[in-house]
Amino acid sequence: MSVDIFSTHVLTKVVERLDRPSSFLLDVFFGQEQTEDSEEIHFDIDKSKPRLTPFVSPLVAGKVVDDEGYITKSFKPAYAKDKRRFDPSRPLKRSIGEKIGGTLSPQQRLEANLNRTLTKQLENLPRREEVMAAEALRTGKITVAGEDYPTVVVDFQRDPELTVALAGSSRWGETGVNALNNLEDWVAKVQEKSGAVARTVVMDALAWRVFKADASVEKLLDIRRLRDNAGINLGPIAFGQGNELARYVGSIGDLDFWVYNDRYVDEDDQVQKLLPDYTVLIGSTSQLEGTRCYGVIQDEKAAYRAQRFFSKSWLEEDPAVRWLLLQSAPLLVPYRPNASFCATVR
Repeated sequence: MSVDIFSTHVLTKVVERLDRPSSFLLDVFFGQEQTEDSEEIHFDIDKSKPRLTPFVSPLVAGKVVDDEGYITKSFKPAYAKDKRRFDPSRPLKRSIGEKIGGTLSPQQRLEANLNRTLTKQLENLPRREEVMAAEALRTGKITVAGEDYPTVVVDFQRDPELTVALAGSSRWGETGVNALNNLEDWVAKVQEKSGAVARTVVMDALAWRVFKADASVEKLLDIRRLRDNAGINLGPIAFGQGNELARYVGSIGDLDFWVYNDRYVDEDDQVQKLLPDYTVLIGSTSQLEGTRCYGVIQDEKAAYRAQRFFSKSWLEEDPAVRWLLLQSAPLLVPYRPNASFCATVR
């Protein structure tokens, strides 16, 4: 019995089994997932502070402590769509990597091209999410803009003291500046503002180059990998599939250092760095409570369910053209935004 490889059921299964592209920041800081069966995504921002339980006499009533709690915000996410024209002549032409002269049947070429097209679509979505994650960690905000979608800034209300740009003689590499002391101060600032202990430090290549040249860092940096009791090399703590684009470069005390140098192509076809030059991110991998949120897929064939993405295909009869469409409604949310810090160090 022949199978329609373009049916929604088959497309979903094919997409689920494709290898995922790298997503280092997503894996490290945004490990949770939330879906909502509505157009809007609702998220809470933790506003609590590290207060003390009040002392009172055992003979008097307890003191009322106001519940600082959290604030709930909502956002109608931009609809992410990747629509591609599936050329009907593809099965009649040699596929990429196929031997000159052709060895595959038209049906085999059709399946190979479908897999390749879906792979490209599926690479673009987590790359978009990775850019959103980087922006949230750098600025405490995410700017959402697109065609026929008004530009919206989603502000997670991170404390302004957790975003720093060093200038003049305070920059890393300048005489008398101790980069490690800066890091210790910034880690303490994160704990002061959120109560979270931030132990993961992510730098771009230029920031790392200046940091490792600091005399105090050279003395203390431990580049050995984690080992078990038998002395077997375990490597650094793994964070999923992003490690091929992020390098574990050592530790000092309980701080682990990673260099991340990924790039992407923007809407103007310009290559952009995911982390701008001389960027340092500090965060707690668990206490940030980073969450990938997804709104409902506004499509009858998706049964209006909330899911990370939905793929479908349809055929136009005249001229004969097949279309492939991947849809998603994503938003990256750090539920405890003050558990992260960003510095531009030069």
